[in-house]
Amino acid sequence: MITVINSIRLPEPISVAEARALFLQTAPHYQQLPGLIRKVYTLSEDGATVGGVYLWRSREAADALYTPQWKARVAEHYGASPTLVYLESPVVVDNVSGEVISD
Repeated sequence: MITVINSIRLPEPISVAEARALFLQTAPHYQQLPGLIRKVYTLSEDGATVGGVYLWRSREAADALYTPQWKARVAEHYGASPTLVYLESPVVVDNVSGEVISD
């Protein structure tokens, strides 16, 4: 599995309510996305950075999303370009399902 951390430094800080509204606009795009296990939207405490933490079944599934078109759409939506960090995730503890998941 692969975890991708997306970070976007905003031109101006936003509130939690503003972030929630922005996130809810894009959330439907990630439902039923092939290979995506979970996406968590994030907002820094100072409201200056938004992003997400994505858990993917594979690097190939992640790369299928993070195209130049996706990056352009994100930049247009948030007013700044995303930065992506890829991390191997060989074990995941899921307290909702009660599972420990491993590749």
